[in-house]
Amino acid sequence: MPAAAPAPAPRVLVATAVPVERDAVAQAFPGPADELPLPGATLLRLGRRDLIAAGVGPALAAASTATALTAAALAGTPYDLVVSAGIAGGFAPGAPVGSLVVADEITAADLGAETGDGFLPVTELGFGTTAHHPPESLVRAIAAATGAAVGAALTVSTVTGTAARAAALRARHPRALTEAMEGFGVAEAAAAHGVPVLELRAVSNPVGPRDRAAWRIGDALAALTEAFGKLAPVLESWSPHEPAES
Repeated sequence: MPAAAPAPAPRVLVATAVPVERDAVAQAFPGPADELPLPGATLLRLGRRDLIAAGVGPALAAASTATALTAAALAGTPYDLVVSAGIAGGFAPGAPVGSLVVADEITAADLGAETGDGFLPVTELGFGTTAHHPPESLVRAIAAATGAAVGAALTVSTVTGTAARAAALRARHPRALTEAMEGFGVAEAAAAHGVPVLELRAVSNPVGPRDRAAWRIGDALAALTEAFGKLAPVLESWSPHEPAES
């Protein structure tokens, strides 16, 4: 009896905020990329990996990611995994500048209400969700392959610019390692399609007072390229058997 043909590699959508992050990811994969226009965005296709600069902020990132997911589903080629990727601020001491973080929790850190007694997340107001959880086995495999730290990735609509806000976020989210603006939006779109989600970040600056002289964007982009080179075999061999978690 002939051996069964190996399963094809998963189809992966990588969503970054801006083109420079998308291009840093693309550098990890050899070969020319095909450009596929979508409403509001353009996909770069490299084999079974599609890359999209989804836009800055959770709303635009969610909309662009949902557009790509819907287009793939309508074409009969749905994705097996969505990856939110890019550079980010890192919370000291767990995520120093230049380090990598893979999220085991993608959290909307400022989705809720301010009250006289402090911040209430939207879940305590009786609505929605504030966190998504990537597949545990995939997070472990990527951490092992890339050396990334594992922790919570915070999504905010306003980037932190003071030590006081950084401290407040850490008090509410003690496992937080990164802060960025797109992960939760990307995760919401993936969850709506029942597709697992992952978030991978390279740290370009500390979370806290904005000191542009201390930012290392070029180094973080290079780390992002190196990370995707290392995790490519992990993604290609991963079997999407774990359901998306919320």
